[in-house]
Amino acid sequence: MHRPIAASIVSIGLLTAMLPAAWPAEQPEQPEESDPSGNVELRPGLGIAERADVFRRQVAPLLAQYCFDCHGDGAATAQVAFDQFASDDQLVASRDLWWKALKQLRAGFMPPQGEPHPSGDELQRIEQWIKTAVFEIDPQNPDPGRVTLRRLNRVEYRNTIRDLVGVDYNTSGEFPADDTGYGFDNIGDVLTISPLLLEKYFDAAKTIVQQPGFERLVSESIPESIAAEDDVQRRQAAREFLRRFADRAFRRPTDSETIERLVDLAEGGGPQAERSFQSGIARAATAVLASPRFLFREDTTEPASPPTHPLVDEYTLAARLSYFVWSTMPDEELFRLAGEHKLRENLPAQVRRMLADPRFQQFIRNFTGQWLQARDIDSVPINAFAVMTGDQLPDAEALQRRARFRELRSRPFESLTDEEKAEVDAAREAFRAGFRRFRQFELNGELRRAMRDETEMLFAHILKEDRSLLELIDCNYTFLNERLARQYGIEGVEGSEMRLVQLPPDSPRGGLLTQGTVLAVTSNPDRTSPVKRGLFILDNLLGTPPPPPPANLPPLEDAAKQLAGSSPTLRQQLQLHQSQPLCHSCHNRLDPLGLVLEDFNALGMVREKRPDREIDTSGTLLSGESFANVRELKHILATDRRRDFYRCLAGKLLTYALGRGLDDYDVYTVDDLVERLDRENGRASVLISGIIESVPFQRRRADLVRSEP
Repeated sequence: MHRPIAASIVSIGLLTAMLPAAWPAEQPEQPEESDPSGNVELRPGLGIAERADVFRRQVAPLLAQYCFDCHGDGAATAQVAFDQFASDDQLVASRDLWWKALKQLRAGFMPPQGEPHPSGDELQRIEQWIKTAVFEIDPQNPDPGRVTLRRLNRVEYRNTIRDLVGVDYNTSGEFPADDTGYGFDNIGDVLTISPLLLEKYFDAAKTIVQQPGFERLVSESIPESIAAEDDVQRRQAAREFLRRFADRAFRRPTDSETIERLVDLAEGGGPQAERSFQSGIARAATAVLASPRFLFREDTTEPASPPTHPLVDEYTLAARLSYFVWSTMPDEELFRLAGEHKLRENLPAQVRRMLADPRFQQFIRNFTGQWLQARDIDSVPINAFAVMTGDQLPDAEALQRRARFRELRSRPFESLTDEEKAEVDAAREAFRAGFRRFRQFELNGELRRAMRDETEMLFAHILKEDRSLLELIDCNYTFLNERLARQYGIEGVEGSEMRLVQLPPDSPRGGLLTQGTVLAVTSNPDRTSPVKRGLFILDNLLGTPPPPPPANLPPLEDAAKQLAGSSPTLRQQLQLHQSQPLCHSCHNRLDPLGLVLEDFNALGMVREKRPDREIDTSGTLLSGESFANVRELKHILATDRRRDFYRCLAGKLLTYALGRGLDDYDVYTVDDLVERLDRENGRASVLISGIIESVPFQRRRADLVRSEP
């Protein structure tokens, strides 16, 4: 085994480190020929001793065969030994450790390249034991997992107020930014509510009901003449309006007791002379908009559902569906179907309707903005002058002029001769000309919008046309306007309108990796960053991010100091940086994926070939596949590693849909989605419908919810 790579296989070593100390050196008998998978005895509900016994007979021999050289027989690479633990309880209970190992095995990171690897059947045997014996997954009754009570985030609040009241409330300006978890800002665990935020919600409610949109809502629902009627009729009109309003705001029918309290609130408050019917309605509506039942999404279950992991009721399902697909409240049709208890039976048709609705653009913008960091293009700092000058051939005369300018500027201006003052003016003009020359490449507002539109339009096109999700990795088209096409060096595109453009056969573009959004947000202000780009691919496309870097890690620039008297390439700097023990285990994953994009600068432009600079974009994945350039890498990701991409995207989208991070029990759902995608050639509708139909989306743990009477 290659010792430098040993640190990357700590997880697999730790797995087998839990073997009993008395584990015999010889391998136990293999399963009978009639059961080649070896899994017939492995079923949900086995006790710890039985699960450990299956491990010893069916899984331990495989670990001995493929991992023992470094982690057994006295070897303890990375301080891991196979006989570290002896108890069956420890063997089966280390869920986190086995989950990490499952990811490493599937990614092909373990065992290291150059060493024998388990066959497909052997990997399946290990995976099945982990999922059934450790995670205790029952395919007939999978665990839907936990769900934290979810507050509406800023986007959801703004959209909901717009659809409920007809008021566009500026949440970005009035509310603090939402915290993020697992890469998204709709995660229940981080959507806390402070006293300050609660006060802002109350102020927002009072402001919203004073806007013309709310006056129109009231006047359209209640005739002005009602104010002149008697108290009984006014109270009945208030009751009918507030019931409709509260039902929509709370996303389910409101109990009569709450409605009567709201009506009392509308009729009370202040001297008779200061009261009005409309102000009373506004006062009650303020209470609705400041209520936890509006600010938080409430889940209930079907009363007739089985007690174990019951179905959520149809109002909950409608809210889950609308906030997933539209980032807003259910519309009238969803609410009606939920009330008629017909939403589930009409779910496929409703999903198609919702994906065709303009509000679906909210999902496109919010999900891609966070998954792909596309929203960061709006503000990422990129110095076009520094990037472009760094890509130019060294100019000896320009360097001399710059040195001469610094010399003259160091002297008092009044001491300069007329000729020297003229030199200073000429140098300044030359600098200004340089800035003007590169200004055309700056990431101004127009170009940043076009880059973000390109990313969003590609994702929307694939989803709406039900194309293969693999086209996100590799495709022969993109979306451009004239300004963005010029930045990319693509001819024949005119006008400001973004449109689908077929790419030339030899173009390196096509897919997310070569889009300006990704290339810019994964760069430093003045240069590219192979580390950021490699991390982006590992985290967002392959789902195998490295651990956080250790503290006090030396910066990359320190490596350049070891090459005094030369101008090292980024690859050379990274190679020196990687040679340090603390850096190697992560950079051997990151660097090949980041360096393959070195043909593109921080502005998203293809670098011009220069005789003094060779750009080596070749590399090898930790799983063993080699590539010469980004086109070959995209092909590998879309073919050999497609299941890794499916698994990563399914996990990201499921996290976004559920509003929580995934746990080991979610492996069943994600694996099911991956299998469906692989059978259906990656069709986008398979993933969307699969998540909506999944157990975590449709059900709840019985001990976490209450049922409606």
